[in-house]
Amino acid sequence: MRKYGLIGKKLGHSFSKRYFTEKFKNESIHDAAYDLYELESINELPGLLAKEPELVGLNVTIPYKEAVIPFLDELDEAAARIGAVNTIRISNGKTKGFNTDYIGFSATLSEFYTGAGKALVLGTGGAAKAVCVALQDLGILYTSVSRQGGNNALTYEQIDQGVLQKYDLIINTTPLGMFPDQDTVPLLPFQSITPQHYIYDLVYNPETTLLMQKGLDKGAKVLSGLPMLYRQAKEAWAIWQE
Repeated sequence: MRKYGLIGKKLGHSFSKRYFTEKFKNESIHDAAYDLYELESINELPGLLAKEPELVGLNVTIPYKEAVIPFLDELDEAAARIGAVNTIRISNGKTKGFNTDYIGFSATLSEFYTGAGKALVLGTGGAAKAVCVALQDLGILYTSVSRQGGNNALTYEQIDQGVLQKYDLIINTTPLGMFPDQDTVPLLPFQSITPQHYIYDLVYNPETTLLMQKGLDKGAKVLSGLPMLYRQAKEAWAIWQE
């Protein structure tokens, strides 16, 4: 039996288990299973790998995309550049980290966004790192937004009408708005959102987040994290089969 799974802290919202379980069924892959592994701390990873010798592939989610790196034998080039891992391949007892967020985000953004090329990236975690490298590679200028600001980042309080006139793309990489906290939303001056704005919310559950709804109310174009998730799940599968 080839085992795959997802590691993270709270995994009640997992898309991956549903996606891969359906894939195995639809494609008559009978010797594979996908499970959820909730880890209280990333220090539990070596114990998990020892206990589950049939594991050949893992996805990594919040909050371990960066913390997992010291536990891996090797990183692929994109993951090393980004400084975050969301996919691990295990073969011959060796672990190698990859970042399919980068591929999933780049591909879906290119299909969605045709604006002026200036983005605000909300959040500074592992997903944000992949997003920022992708934006760089796509030639889109960006500024990060975090609660603390600093390091060329803005705070949410600094985002006003003037800032929103300069940036037509808003990307949410925070978990704000994700089930079961779907009534939460990043602190933005929504009265200054216009039909010229594009809002890409990496949250995928619910399919229309409060952030997206507030954008739609102002005529903005919006995209949920679901297409990115499908894309990066396909990439993860390809990596595990190599």
